[in-house]
Amino acid sequence: MKFAQETANLSVNFGPKPLFRIPFLASVCTDHFADLKLPVDIQDNGSEVSIFPSIPCDPESHTVLRTENGKIYYSPKTFPHYVTDFNVDFETYLNSFGAKTKSTLRRKVRKFVDSAGPDCFRQFKSPEELLEFHAQAREISKLTYQENLLDHGLPDTPEFKQKMIALAEKDQVRAYILYMQGNPAAYLYCPVRDSILYYDLLGYDPEYRTLSAGTVLQYLAFEQLFSEKQFRAFDFEEGEGQHKRQFATRRVDCCSLFVFKRSLKARIYISLNYLFARMTAGTLWFLDKTGLRQRVRQSLR
Repeated sequence: MKFAQETANLSVNFGPKPLFRIPFLASVCTDHFADLKLPVDIQDNGSEVSIFPSIPCDPESHTVLRTENGKIYYSPKTFPHYVTDFNVDFETYLNSFGAKTKSTLRRKVRKFVDSAGPDCFRQFKSPEELLEFHAQAREISKLTYQENLLDHGLPDTPEFKQKMIALAEKDQVRAYILYMQGNPAAYLYCPVRDSILYYDLLGYDPEYRTLSAGTVLQYLAFEQLFSEKQFRAFDFEEGEGQHKRQFATRRVDCCSLFVFKRSLKARIYISLNYLFARMTAGTLWFLDKTGLRQRVRQSLR
């Protein structure tokens, strides 16, 4: 297994909103989740915590908390993990959707292109192009609920831009913007590790929601990536979502795993994280029972 050492600011969330963060010296596993399996053998690497963001598991036998060999194994959640494999050509990939879904996708793309103009899509990958992408995508990000409510927009920090440029210099990033009559309408930012692209940062101008800007951008990005034949897969990362289900070619049940050295700080973080996770689950249960969940989501957006 490969690890990267870094300071990880582990968040305590209520729903998707971070309430506060606790820093830990961490070793983060950089292997793709499909190459991992439980149980994991953790060697002493000097870190306070070893982090596996996603690892295949059986939800039926999943254990949230256990201690073993002086370490605390904390696995707070299970989730589906969606991936699209680039092992066929684009037309074969589209045919796997079925005739109706394929026709609907193409109709949405055609409708957007007819309104936006022929030069409505652009890929960015060189350092110079990525700086241009960042400036344009930031204007979209400012309008999104991801940035305004969840603090998860496209970062506007020197550290992020330096990392972005470093990836571009190694040809380890792809980014895309969809335009409407020359104005940026949606963006997608995908870093690369081990020939796999990651669905990292995205957003669209709410003005173009009815034109399915996010779906159109994903379609055009995939059309480009399948023809490029440089990458083996596109990882949609953790979590459920209609967009992910629509474009993915496979789903794997996974969990996140944190292996802490025993310490008071670790126990405090685990206790708070678990408490607010249960509060979130209870709130979502109430909203589902009362039929308010969809209305709250729409209101927030």
